[in-house]
Amino acid sequence: MKKISNVFYITIGLIILAVGYGVLASDSFETVTTNIKSFVSSSFGWYYMMLLSVLLVLSIFFIFSPFGKIRLGKDEDRPQFSTATWIAMLFSAGMGIGLVFYGAAEPLSHYAVSPATAEPNTDAAFKESLRQSFFHWGLHVWAMYGVVALSLAFFQFRKNEPGLISATLKPIFGKKMEGPWGILVDVLAVFATAFGVATSLGFGAVQINAGLNYLFGVTIGIKVQFIIIAIVTVLFIMSAWSGLSKGIKYLSNANLILALVLLAFVVILGPTLLIFNMFTDSIGGYLANLVQMSFRTAPLNAANREWLDSWTIFYWAWWISWAPFVSMFIARVSKGRTIREFMVGVLLAPTLLSAFWFTAFGTTAINIQREGIADLAKESTELVIFEMFHNMPWSFLISIIAVLLIASFFITSADSATFVLGMQSTYGSLTPPNNIKITWGVIQSAIALILLSVNGLNALQNTIIIAALPFSFIMLLMIVSLIKALKKEMKGIQRKKRL
Repeated sequence: MKKISNVFYITIGLIILAVGYGVLASDSFETVTTNIKSFVSSSFGWYYMMLLSVLLVLSIFFIFSPFGKIRLGKDEDRPQFSTATWIAMLFSAGMGIGLVFYGAAEPLSHYAVSPATAEPNTDAAFKESLRQSFFHWGLHVWAMYGVVALSLAFFQFRKNEPGLISATLKPIFGKKMEGPWGILVDVLAVFATAFGVATSLGFGAVQINAGLNYLFGVTIGIKVQFIIIAIVTVLFIMSAWSGLSKGIKYLSNANLILALVLLAFVVILGPTLLIFNMFTDSIGGYLANLVQMSFRTAPLNAANREWLDSWTIFYWAWWISWAPFVSMFIARVSKGRTIREFMVGVLLAPTLLSAFWFTAFGTTAINIQREGIADLAKESTELVIFEMFHNMPWSFLISIIAVLLIASFFITSADSATFVLGMQSTYGSLTPPNNIKITWGVIQSAIALILLSVNGLNALQNTIIIAALPFSFIMLLMIVSLIKALKKEMKGIQRKKRL
């Protein structure tokens, strides 16, 4: 146990306090966190919009700047994973289960329930629904993940620093990051990761339960969700035990294959021509409106502002809270790639795949709604996709594939997080011991189960979004630190060339 850092023990203490509050005073916990979340959304929405936009501009800058030639590792290092496997890992860790959960439900909501600016159930709302879904899951998100992961990978593999968030701030604060201030930074990152993944475990269990209920009439309730989480926990711990090159690699590839199979079914059995036309039109609309959407805060329209708080600003805070986990994992699997190759891959591949996914699922759901075949808009989020399949050919087979994909994404996200939590708890070790990975796996599942049992997942989600605010300031410091280090690195490279 000598390898375990103080970050582990401090974070465990904070987790016990938060979960204890959620269990002993669940109503109070939800009320307090909801009020704080609302304050953060209304007061810092402009800041989140500016921050994510700056990160997107910075990502594009890295692609075209001289920094793009620098390799994330030594000059002789080459990528550990093939490009296809690498993209599969990015996709699985970064979006995963969310695409299945929201793939049909989000565009449908923007169309029929609460459009951003258009009238519900209109052609304008249809176009806007896909454009907004692209925006929430597209370039801005991956730019943020990319810049944070780039900073981690550069310091970890090029400068031989430990794989810790605190280590990326050394060019600014020096040795202070090896003391209490560094521990504080890393505790915040581990806390956000543990709770963020626990929330996803909870929501994933709910959706698998909904799928099993739809397919086989399995009862929806905490007992079934307990069994689902228990089975998944065993599977993702086994995967994490086997390491990056086996379990997580194979599962990520399986995820991508399953996702493409499900996507193909929806495209072929759904309104195929409409899907391709809407994709082409929506990509154009997304790019044409990107600047306006990036800075929209609706200061003079209370209804539009409420929508932004509920959707865009909520998403930006949610993605920021996931940045420590996702970015650490992306950095870990990206050794040997150049900055240009890294940023192009992280920015474009998941964005395009996500955009086509939302087009296929969203267009199919909206088409069913428009044609009056079924009223999908009245269904709960976790059931929309299964009710959509119910109104398509081969519905049972497609639903089975969807449940398998949810479970596969579920396992991959959890074991990726277990790996990252292990790194952060063992001074940034690239190969954390199995006992610490198992411990974190059990802790994540326990958090999900306890809070599911007291209906505390919404409060937990609020907590993570609140934690995003202080971490966003750390992200700004990471950017300054990275640029400072890259300038120094370029001077060293140029000096070598002159010799």
